[in-house]
Amino acid sequence: MSSSNPLRDASDRRLPRIAGPSGLVIFGVTGDLSRKKLMPAVYDLANRGLLPPGFSLVGFARRDWEDQDFCQVVHDAVKENARTPFREEVWQQLSQGFRFVPGTFDDDEAFRKLKSTINELDKARGTGGNFAFYLSVPPKFFPTVVRQLKEHGLSEGEGDSWRRAVIEKPFGHDLKSAQELNSVIHQVFRPADVFRIDHYLGKETVQNILALRFANTMFEPIWNRSYVDHVQITMAEDIGIGGRAGYYDGIGAARDVIQNHLLQLLALTAMEEPSSFDAKALVTEKLKVLKAVQLPGDLGRHTVRGQYTHGWQGGEEVLGYCEEEGISSDSRTDTYAAIKLSVDNRRWAGVPFYLRTGKRLGRRVTEIAVVFQRAPYSPFDTTDTQELGQNALVVRVQPDEGVTIRFGSKVPGTSMEIRDVTMDFAYGESFTTSSPEAYERLLLDVLLGDANLFPRHQEVEESWRILDPVEEYWDTHGKPEEYTAGTWGPRAADEMLARDGRSWRRP
Repeated sequence: MSSSNPLRDASDRRLPRIAGPSGLVIFGVTGDLSRKKLMPAVYDLANRGLLPPGFSLVGFARRDWEDQDFCQVVHDAVKENARTPFREEVWQQLSQGFRFVPGTFDDDEAFRKLKSTINELDKARGTGGNFAFYLSVPPKFFPTVVRQLKEHGLSEGEGDSWRRAVIEKPFGHDLKSAQELNSVIHQVFRPADVFRIDHYLGKETVQNILALRFANTMFEPIWNRSYVDHVQITMAEDIGIGGRAGYYDGIGAARDVIQNHLLQLLALTAMEEPSSFDAKALVTEKLKVLKAVQLPGDLGRHTVRGQYTHGWQGGEEVLGYCEEEGISSDSRTDTYAAIKLSVDNRRWAGVPFYLRTGKRLGRRVTEIAVVFQRAPYSPFDTTDTQELGQNALVVRVQPDEGVTIRFGSKVPGTSMEIRDVTMDFAYGESFTTSSPEAYERLLLDVLLGDANLFPRHQEVEESWRILDPVEEYWDTHGKPEEYTAGTWGPRAADEMLARDGRSWRRP
């Protein structure tokens, strides 16, 4: 007799992928990320029926809490931040698997307690010895936690059970530190069991870049140097640094965003079609792109960094970066960074990719704009086409997720006048289901062992190879140019594009 369930067919799209018996241990469970993203994501997954009935959540932190105190903290975080409605029966089932282990990362007694807690959950909840360890802690503690897991026999499961490590960015602060960190982690966990979270890759719209390009025949034939003039990738935030002074100062916008999010978006936009949609094939193609990325010869002319100063934003007065709490008045940390890159391969030779990110900009938006060349010949008078720009395909990652296509159209009337119009596809209007939070998708993928949406260590190292020379150049050349909070960055960024005969999009 076959033991497989005849009602479950892998090709049946109605059946969601549900995690098998497992649990999650969160180190640094009292932090913002855990309260605002991880705990709500765990609840939302449970609410959608995607977690196993015995799923367990173990919190580890320096707090004198009992299990019920931890339960209350998760309850409050879920009530405040969950995407789906609160249901008492889901909460009751889930919260029975909550445990808390107090201690510091170098405390052997705490790790012994963690081990016995995991063993107890295996018996009480049937977690099958399968646990993911989420390191929601400052990077300097990664090596300590990872070594402790090995020392106390927590990094390897028994028999068929698995153990996985989930690591948040920043992954190193340059190539050398990233390589050192990789080597420490790979001494303890196999590369395939290390999941580096880039939450951007969990967003539906980012995954849709691949669908747009490779599931349709209308875009791919023109997705190359013969038709594309340039590509702009923007991640703008309207907030300042908030309470992140300790982390952000000395890191800056380029290390915080360009090295991971924006270079990943560039890789997905520029990559060749993978042989299949699995982790290995995707990494192969993304790596080819990252290896082909070249910096401009003159970094002074083709990279820009800025720092926001006191100004008005959203109707309220806001402080400049150097006036923020915990920041010294002569800090040279960049809160805005823009760089021009090229991808030296057959598809993209000669097409510039402009990447920019910043805090305290005009609005919060992340988008990829593929801007096409102008028509090689126009039969219309120039007066007919005064208001005609370049065709563009814009993938909006956040907010208002969707895709916009901009093209020229005749204005109704007796004269031949052509003007830009846009055609919009919005996720919210085309699909009845709302997009899951990125962390829901990524946590579920970790529990399923699906590494499609996680950058591998080679990608992390290639990204540092690209950014390191820029950071080294900035260290020895001047300081960031000031820009007023609420504007779209320093004047030098506009001049950088103007020299190429282009301008930044106003998203």
